[in-house]
Amino acid sequence: MAIPNPCLVSLPRYASLPSQRDDRYFANHPILSLIDQCSETKQLNQIHAQMLRIGLFFDPFSASRLLAAAALSSFSSLDYALKVFDQIPHPNLYSWNTLIRAYASSSNPHHSLLIFLRMLHQSAYFSDKFTFPFLIKAASELEDLFTGKVFHGMVIKVSLGSDVFILNSLIHFYAKCGELGLGYRVFVNMPRRDVVSWNSMITAFVQGGCPEEALQLFREMEMENVKPNHITMLGVFSACAKKSDLEFGRWVHSYIERKSIGESLILRNAMLDMYTKCGSVEDAKRLFDNMPEKDIVSWTTMLVGYAKIGDYDAARGIFDAMPNQDIAAWNALISAYEQCGKPKEALKLFHELQLSKTAKPDEVTLVSTLSACAQLGAMDLGGWIHVYIKKQRMKLNCHLTTSLIDMYCKCGDLQKALVVFHSVERKDVFVWSAMIAGLAMHGHGKDAIDMFLKMQEAKIKPNAVTFTNILCACSHAGLVEEGRTFFYSMELVYGVLPGVNHYACMVDILGRAGLLEEALELIEEMPMAPAASVWGALLGACTIHDNVELAERACGCLLKLEPRNHGAYVLLSNIYAKGGKWDRVSGLRKLMRDVGLKKEPGCSSIEVDGIVHEFLVGDNSHPSSKKIYAKLDEIAARLETIGYVPNKSHLLQLVEEDDVKEQALLLHSEKLAIAFGLISTGQSQPIRIVKNLRVCGDCHSVAKLVSKLYDREIFLRDRYRFHHFREGHCSCMDYW
Repeated sequence: MAIPNPCLVSLPRYASLPSQRDDRYFANHPILSLIDQCSETKQLNQIHAQMLRIGLFFDPFSASRLLAAAALSSFSSLDYALKVFDQIPHPNLYSWNTLIRAYASSSNPHHSLLIFLRMLHQSAYFSDKFTFPFLIKAASELEDLFTGKVFHGMVIKVSLGSDVFILNSLIHFYAKCGELGLGYRVFVNMPRRDVVSWNSMITAFVQGGCPEEALQLFREMEMENVKPNHITMLGVFSACAKKSDLEFGRWVHSYIERKSIGESLILRNAMLDMYTKCGSVEDAKRLFDNMPEKDIVSWTTMLVGYAKIGDYDAARGIFDAMPNQDIAAWNALISAYEQCGKPKEALKLFHELQLSKTAKPDEVTLVSTLSACAQLGAMDLGGWIHVYIKKQRMKLNCHLTTSLIDMYCKCGDLQKALVVFHSVERKDVFVWSAMIAGLAMHGHGKDAIDMFLKMQEAKIKPNAVTFTNILCACSHAGLVEEGRTFFYSMELVYGVLPGVNHYACMVDILGRAGLLEEALELIEEMPMAPAASVWGALLGACTIHDNVELAERACGCLLKLEPRNHGAYVLLSNIYAKGGKWDRVSGLRKLMRDVGLKKEPGCSSIEVDGIVHEFLVGDNSHPSSKKIYAKLDEIAARLETIGYVPNKSHLLQLVEEDDVKEQALLLHSEKLAIAFGLISTGQSQPIRIVKNLRVCGDCHSVAKLVSKLYDREIFLRDRYRFHHFREGHCSCMDYW
């Protein structure tokens, strides 16, 4: 519904109520007393009919009582309230305000503005000090800065610019519209402030990402001897949490006790949240144990606090001790596992939820579980969730769509991801970005660029994540010129300032293409200090192109930023090993031992019949180990018949005997996973493997040959991208 422009409406020549008989002659009528006793709309309908029958409805005051019950009660119905209003011959200002107020708090706040315009055109009334807070609230809900400013101007014009209630509404409005400066100007210029004024501004600063300013305002409030209430303290605790200011948070806690501010359950939960977000689970536990009353928020906050510091046993203990495990509690623990790199535990808990029957998975559950499936490559469960969403007729919103696309892409089924993408009408920037990322990791660089162009045609503005994904696509596909074009057009064309991640992607694009000097020049010209990811990209490129000198420089810079980055040591060690510099390899490994660092072990996983199987290098712990190693021997024999010779340069440790070298290469985790896939899946099924590290060159060669010898499709996702092996070829075209 179109909303007429409020600024085009002329104000009436008067701002006060016109003279009209609007007394309360029928205020004590027995029928009106029944209105307050109603508990459902049906009862109101009966009273409405009775009022019409005896003529009481045509008294403006009596009609306004009925309207207020229809519009504002716990069983309110705005459709019915509007019908009541339209029957009132001469609604008084209270009736107009009631309807404006009701719509301002509804899911359709723009109707509030329409009622206001109707009041200006159809009645002799104009807004009073009660009307404007409701109108400003409607503008706040719509985040309509222009309309809210119009109301601000009207307030001043009708001499209500000193009303504290209206000014408090304006503070909230400007903050909601992201105009903290304007909100603060209103606050500063107020002739009189009450505690709500201070609370509104403190809350605005907190929600606007300015916790320091919120705490400073609280100090000023103290200096002006304004007594805070529990709403004030909620804002202050939130500011402490965002600022991770544990010391001040503790002081505020003691301040509440000294000032005898009522410690409600909501306030205690805010304290708990502050302590956990500031990293002091000890303080939180002490408060939690002494709380006279706890609700699901209290329990969940403690659960998240333990998970955040990595104490999953304690988090699980809290979960198990909960008197009521609602879906929010399940979501908190599943999400904690998933976000902290424990996807197996997340999926295990999801299975427990399915069996428990105490709660039903919601959108949040499914988003977290799909993310865990994506990390593990567990497409069977991810596909089951997709079917579950359809069966439950859940609305496929942008969050779920993005998660499904991400899951299918990371599990190796790009076509299903595209089907999901094209099946939804509404696509936000995150949906488009997820699809571009999926095409990128599968090496479809040109398709990713086409998707980016279609995104422009759909009038969706790319953000920083979109550009990270499109630059990754250019990197994986070797599209150097296209990468340069996107990188240098970010700010000029799209208004997105390149960040550290974008520089790291550009260094990767140049480095993979062998343009190492240009990559170094780009780093030296960066407007910000290069982060570890930038030097890591250069170091990785040096590994590909065997540039020892530049690798040593990049590694040195990386270790200055992250002294305990074991990956930097390993990459440099690999370069030394490939060049036969075994003394330097030994020196680096000794240094790692001295500082207590260990190389992350290679681990490959494969999902078969809904179960994820994991393999480490030389792993013999699997129940099917004998069959796996027998299959490996068969593979080795068949490879030998077609002239395959292991590439021993990929063996990154000093081994003298050739047969031992070959055996060591044969035991890499991805080869074990491939062998298990061959003996455990049907001929028509693709073999899908996820590896935590970059796949080695020899394993890459073997996977190509196995795909041809056994006529199998193999999808191998390593740390950086997907490799799709088919008929002896890889989708990466050996550019990786």
